[in-house]
Amino acid sequence: MKTLLALTFAATLYASDATITAAERAHAIQLLQNSRKEFLALVDGLNDAQWTYKAAPDRWSVGETAEHIMLAEARLFAEAERALAAPPNPDWETKTRGKTEFLEKVLVDRSHKAQAPEAIQPQSKLSRGEVIDRYKEGRARTLKFIEETEVPLKEHTADHPFPIFGTLNAYQWIIYIPLHNMRHNQQIAEVKADAGFPH
Repeated sequence: MKTLLALTFAATLYASDATITAAERAHAIQLLQNSRKEFLALVDGLNDAQWTYKAAPDRWSVGETAEHIMLAEARLFAEAERALAAPPNPDWETKTRGKTEFLEKVLVDRSHKAQAPEAIQPQSKLSRGEVIDRYKEGRARTLKFIEETEVPLKEHTADHPFPIFGTLNAYQWIIYIPLHNMRHNQQIAEVKADAGFPH
């Protein structure tokens, strides 16, 4: 009987390991809320000249960076959905160990630049209002998901196209969203701090 109870407990413990903790959920929510607040403050009240200003021809404007953030959120959420649609990965612990901390360190460090995939490069075809509205809609969806989900996010994985990240679990795909947002909030702040930025 004791052995059976021990096995049952071990199975329960393993199953719960794949479910995010209350602290992990709270952390993701905090990151999503903080990065949204920072982003909206950075783009608030900009006029057309400020929205489209480029520090150099090969640099993104505030508007282009904002559009990239919005497009990336949809893409990253889709990656989380792709992970959740896949069967549980029996090697999820080994494959994703330490990746959360790695993402938090690497993504906000703008000393390392990366080329955005073509699908999430800005096209400048949307108005300022459309970009911000779509951003708000996407963020509301992401927040609602992480606030309410009871799915064991960690055992569902999908591979990142960049080998440096490798396999990420669904929770890591979700926190990738605000960390990516924070990275590009810094970029918007850099554009606004440029000497030629219109005032």
